[in-house]
This record gives sequence, structure tokens and C-alpha cells, in this order.
Amino acid sequence: MLVERLAASDDVDSIVAFDNRPLTVEHPKVARFHQDVRQPYADILREYGVDALVHLAFLLRPGRNRELVRRVNVGGTAQTLRACKEAGVRQLLYFSSTTVYGPHPGDPLPYTEQSAVQPVRGFQYAEDKAATELMLEAFRADNPDMCVTVLRGCVIMGPRSDNFIAQAFRKPVLVSIAGADPHMQFMHEDDVQEALELCLLECVPGVYNITGQDTVAYSEIARVAGRRSVAVPAPMLTVLTQASWALQLQSDSQASGLTMVRYPWFASNEKFTRETGFRPRYTSREALEASTLARRTRSAA
Repeated sequence: MLVERLAASDDVDSIVAFDNRPLTVEHPKVARFHQDVRQPYADILREYGVDALVHLAFLLRPGRNRELVRRVNVGGTAQTLRACKEAGVRQLLYFSSTTVYGPHPGDPLPYTEQSAVQPVRGFQYAEDKAATELMLEAFRADNPDMCVTVLRGCVIMGPRSDNFIAQAFRKPVLVSIAGADPHMQFMHEDDVQEALELCLLECVPGVYNITGQDTVAYSEIARVAGRRSVAVPAPMLTVLTQASWALQLQSDSQASGLTMVRYPWFASNEKFTRETGFRPRYTSREALEASTLARRTRSAA
């Protein structure tokens, strides 16, 4: 989606797209490569004279082979930093996550860029995002002439979103923790693309939260998605989740992931708006509704 958007821009001369899955975009501006992010690719960047690189390659779903997940997420980021350095790339845009903040009970909210980075222990995605952010921080210090941007995003939703969180909201029953109704944030895929394009075309160095406006209570998600919700006491759900993971009855989450639906988890995008003028067009609820409506439309077709 981002590749198509950039290809249509008069401000972009050419695009080099890497993916380990087949790329379907067809455009004369786009050179496509089937490439594993863990493998060296500085030569390709140098050959095409790449000025700016967007690093989006990351495993969102937890894996049973923790070391493999770490090699893709952390090792792939290390390979990207090497490629940028060797090829003389002048701008690096990295999509991180607001999960690096937590959540934790009693945290002051909303999270800001000054909030402590303390991912939930055992939540693989957040742990790896925090680890790679440390790498980006060191890289930025060693390369002061390069424009390095880190965007901490929330859950992306929209008509074309098919991440495993969106898939979880499509299940017949949504499980919640009894007594917990945390507020969450979503960002519409179109707003995400617009923010990424803005950062590419206008150098915006630094670390920024980017989120949809407002929040959605977890209890509202089931209603918006048209799903039934079942509340389970936290101790019981923790045991059931970890046991079902260990027995390979489900691959959505370990028990650590329950923290994300137990405690409030939302961040302020005020810094990004103040420094760039960017304002998302969609609220968190509208982003969630767009994803749900698209699913219903496809089901009815």
C-alpha cells in the first residue's frame, strides 16, 4: 500500500521494494526484489542510489522459536542498519510501536515520548521493538548527518488490514478479563501511510508517537465487531492461555499478551502534530469500524 502511494507521487523518482513474499505491485517506478531482511542488501541500495529507506520488516505474531523471531526482528534490523551505512543512505524511517511503554498498572497516561520504555516481559513483539530502538539510538548517535526517524505506532486497522490482531477481532467470541475494560488506540491504515510519506518527503528526525484520535474501551470492540464477549477471571485466563499455548492449541498469544487487554494502553500524538502539523483523519473507533465494515462486506460478497 505504501509502495503504491509513493509510486503515485510526483516527488518520488523511483522505489526499490524488498519482501520475502511475492510483491503484487506493478509500476514502472518500482524495482522489486524477493529478499530476506536478514541477508545483506547494501549492494542493491548502492546500485539504485537509494536516498531514503523505510524499515517495516518485523514479525508481529509471537513465535514458538524465540530465537528465530529475534533473528528476524533484531537481526534483520541490524542488517538494515549495516546496509544503510554501507550504501550511504541519507534517511532512515523506522516503524516502532507504543507497546514499548508497557502497559503496566498505575502507569501515568497517556504515554508520551518521555515515558519509560519498559515492554511487558515475555511479550515478544514489544521486547524486540525496544531492543531495536536501542540499536537505532546508537546508530543515530554514530551517524549524526543521517535523518533517522522512529515512529511509535499503535494497532493499525482499516479495510485492507489483516494483521493477527485484526484477525483476533473476527473470531466468534472475544475473551476479556473480568473487571478489566482498558482503553485502546487504533490508527487507520490511510493515516499511517500519510504519516510515513510525510516523514519521507520532509526530514523529521527523532522519536514520535503516531496514533488515531481518542480511544476505544475494550468492551466496545466486541460491539463494534458484532461479536459476543466472554469475561474470565485473570488467574484462570492466564493458566488457560499459557496451557493452550504450550499444548499448541492456539498460536495467538502467550499469557504475557493478556497484559495488553488488562491495563489501559494509549499514547499521545501531540509531539508529532506540533512538529509536523499532521492530524489523523480518523478516530480510533472509525479505524476499527472501517476494518469491521470491510470484513462484513467481503463476507456478504
